Parts: sequence; structure tokens; C-alpha cells
Amino acid sequence: MLARENEARRLMDLVLWRHAEAEEGVPDAARRLTKRGRKQAKKMAEWLDARLPGKAKLVVSPAVRARETADALGRKYAPNAAVDVGASADDVLQAAKWPHRGGTVVVVGHQPTLGEVAARLLAASDTEWSVRKGAIWWFSARERAGRVEVVLTAVISPELL
Repeated sequence: MLARENEARRLMDLVLWRHAEAEEGVPDAARRLTKRGRKQAKKMAEWLDARLPGKAKLVVSPAVRARETADALGRKYAPNAAVDVGASADDVLQAAKWPHRGGTVVVVGHQPTLGEVAARLLAASDTEWSVRKGAIWWFSARERAGRVEVVLTAVISPELL
């Protein structure tokens, strides 16, 4: 009986994917990926596609660079202003319905927000952690003994692929 009480029940996976390298300029929302950024997005999309379930939900910033990053994955999504430039960590977590949505959610967004989400999930801190351009941080939420636990499943940047 004790072993069953300690078993973990997976609640959901949350993948934070920072947009790939983008051109400088204004307006900020119209910045496109650079040639290097397109390569970063393609590499990461290939890695993700091999690991994401078919029903993974994408929550993508409406900024052009975020949409171009998400487009590399080749899956349907609707841009979501809740994860746009200037969003808060709370906005991102609410848009993803963390940690009780179920399934897998991929958020394609921006710094410093994604770093703030990562810090909150792993350290219960409101600090800013750095997430490299084009990189992903993959978290899993599980429930054990009535508590939600956060597990860091993967952190990888396109340069390592």
C-alpha cells in the first residue's frame, strides 16, 4: 500500500521555446528570423517533433519571430497575445494552464519572460534566468502524495543539436 501512495501521477508537460535569432530593428513585433535563426528553429523543430506527442498544443506569441520559430515545427497554432513580448510569468502559466491542463503544451515566446517562468518553476523565485535564443526548457508536472512536483526533463539549445 505504501508504494502506491508514493507513486507519481503525471499532470502535464510544458516546453518553453524561446524564439530563434532575429533581425534587429523596429517595430519589434515585425522582426523576422535571420538566416542563422531559421537554421536554429529548424534544428530545434526536428528535435522536438521526434519527441512531442501528436496532440501537443502550441501557444505562440504573435510576434513575427516567434511565429516563424513555431512554423518550423509544421503544426497548427493560433497566435496568443498572452505570451507576447512583455507578458508576465503568470500570463504564460495561465495561457498554458499549468500544471493541470494535461498533455503537452509548447510555449513559443520571449525573454525575459521565459526565464522568469523557468526560475519560478524550479526555484520558486521571481528572478530572471537566461534562456538562449532558439533553446527549449522542458518541464513535467507530476502529483505525488497530494503535492505537485516539477521535474526539469530537458534543456537544450540548437547549437548542441
